[in-house]
Amino acid sequence: MRNWIGGILALVVLSAVPALGWEHWGGDRGGSRFAPLEQITSDNVGRLIEAWRFQTGDLLRRTPAQMARTKFEATPLLVEDSLIFCTPFNEVIALEPASGRQKWRFDPRVAPDVRPANRWVCRGVTYWRDDRAASGATCRSRIFMGTNDARIVALDAATGLPCADFGAQGEVKLDPGMPLDGPGEFQITSPPVVGRDVVVLGSALADNRRVSAPKGTVRAFDVRSGAPRWSWDPLVHDGIEAGHANVWAPMSVDDERGLLFLPTSSPSPDFWGGKRPGNNAHANSVVALKIDTGELVWSFQTVHHDVWDYDVPAQPTLARIDLASGPRDVVIQATKQGFLFVLDRSSGTPIWPVEERAVPQGGVEGEALSPTQPFPTHLPTLVPQRVTPDEAFGVTFWDRGKCRDELASGRNEGLYTPPATGGGTLLFPMTGGGVNWGGVAFDPVRQVLYANTSRAVHRVTLIPRAEAQNYRPPAGADFGAQRGAPFAMTRALVTSPLGMPCNKPPWGAMVAVDLKAGKVLWESKVGTSEDTAPLGLALATGMPLVNGLLATRGGVIFTGAMDAYLRAYDAKTGAELWQGRLPVPGVANPMTYAANGEQYVVIAAGGHSEVGTSIGDSVVAFRLARDGEAPSLRSLYIDRPGGRFRAGAIVLGALLVLSLAFVLAWRVRRKARA
Repeated sequence: MRNWIGGILALVVLSAVPALGWEHWGGDRGGSRFAPLEQITSDNVGRLIEAWRFQTGDLLRRTPAQMARTKFEATPLLVEDSLIFCTPFNEVIALEPASGRQKWRFDPRVAPDVRPANRWVCRGVTYWRDDRAASGATCRSRIFMGTNDARIVALDAATGLPCADFGAQGEVKLDPGMPLDGPGEFQITSPPVVGRDVVVLGSALADNRRVSAPKGTVRAFDVRSGAPRWSWDPLVHDGIEAGHANVWAPMSVDDERGLLFLPTSSPSPDFWGGKRPGNNAHANSVVALKIDTGELVWSFQTVHHDVWDYDVPAQPTLARIDLASGPRDVVIQATKQGFLFVLDRSSGTPIWPVEERAVPQGGVEGEALSPTQPFPTHLPTLVPQRVTPDEAFGVTFWDRGKCRDELASGRNEGLYTPPATGGGTLLFPMTGGGVNWGGVAFDPVRQVLYANTSRAVHRVTLIPRAEAQNYRPPAGADFGAQRGAPFAMTRALVTSPLGMPCNKPPWGAMVAVDLKAGKVLWESKVGTSEDTAPLGLALATGMPLVNGLLATRGGVIFTGAMDAYLRAYDAKTGAELWQGRLPVPGVANPMTYAANGEQYVVIAAGGHSEVGTSIGDSVVAFRLARDGEAPSLRSLYIDRPGGRFRAGAIVLGALLVLSLAFVLAWRVRRKARA
């Protein structure tokens, strides 16, 4: 009876307005990725069906070479009764939320020869409404976006037309402050944020090209006129030579306190810091600024003198934790190393102790490593932080032995082993995490944090300058010249001859953490090898996860993965409840909203060129089946991980049986005639 009444009340609430949804990239200004919608529950999630599918047209209009460098990482917003998102090429598109029908689109016409260093990508747009403007006024509600060619664009949220009063006819071009090493060295990949009448954005810069790279300046502009308001450089340049400690990941805002929270990156270059002695404040830090002035309030550093590319990669999550002493407003920061730092929001002081522990030393010539690094003490790590040759993985004795040899070569003294020449250094977690740009989700009711994680090993090798000029990196390895440093570098995943990671699965997992108790509640594998393995073989190994997830009051966690499914998990147990087939992998953060009394879950399904998936251009929405509808048999049996492989095996087996039957019948008939 109680469940029935609750369902009726939920339907009434969902039907009360045209759409209830998602006004910020992370769900709210603090990036909790939690939706207070509960029409979809762990009991009925199996009745989800595809509601609509929208294709941006990139597959038809862009060249194969361009599409081969795309990452469709966008999270749509639900604002002004429109679902609004950006494509990897910075086109902004508004859809009708219940049907997926296009309402408008805007193309900033980024030149196709820009060749962005971090590939073609746009993680999202930002919404702002001017309460001082008259109702119905042009650009009273605005959409802001940063572009791959380093512009900030302001659009009318109702029409998609540029706001002529912002900058020069709706856009401001950012000045990198020095000549670029190619047009793609400097770009914007994450959405801006707005607060106290300013719009703020960071930048993404090409890693490992040179020591004297552009600064990672954070820039603020007047939200109405586009006039510059302030700028702030995350790296203190006193006595050091380095470029960016930029903010490429999404930021958060506490509007009540007037605070802006920044996740800052490592200085340039990533893997040698001999020209930047000291801890390199405020790089690799969570930083709080006054959003209206850019004044520094506090800074907490998660890595000292980073030479591992362990940027702070994810949006700082603003939450309230109910401690024994009372409620506490905090900033939760997940890191590539798999740490969770929980800081007081006003002061930056750790809520639970953080210890400085001794870490491996003995860097290459000219390096001056920090003797210690900060380690949280109360909260468990989200991923393992050391791998040994005895833990090598392989599907046969042969490839397992090869992986054992790989993990036995090079330096491998655990977390923070410094980069080396020769056989290089094994970095575990890899430079992609742990946790990456997708961030975490926090359920304020259950007080539980959910995180997608990756578990793979990178080999980073420093190449002496005398050898670097004619050096040819191994197939599949990244190469960075690190000009101005005595070493170039290469970076590659440690894989078997069969192309699989050499460490044991899972290679991607969702983790639930009780923050107050300081313990992991459960861990579940996410993703299969179906989209990357030969013949679509779906090994349930879990796959690396750079994208984030979505938590709902209905007790369901949604996530995309490196295979072509949107998945649902039980928030209490971690059990995988449902998979929804996508045209290509959705390596993006899902979101949810209600329209016309129905809850929808949406994800950008365009694949990810850096991780080698198939590439597409779709946005896909799911909702519960209505009366008279039901999930199709195809969705129940074929459109499931391994379903295509099983169906193919059955068809092949049937064909073989029929062929054998035909041959036997033919022989019997021939013998009878003889």
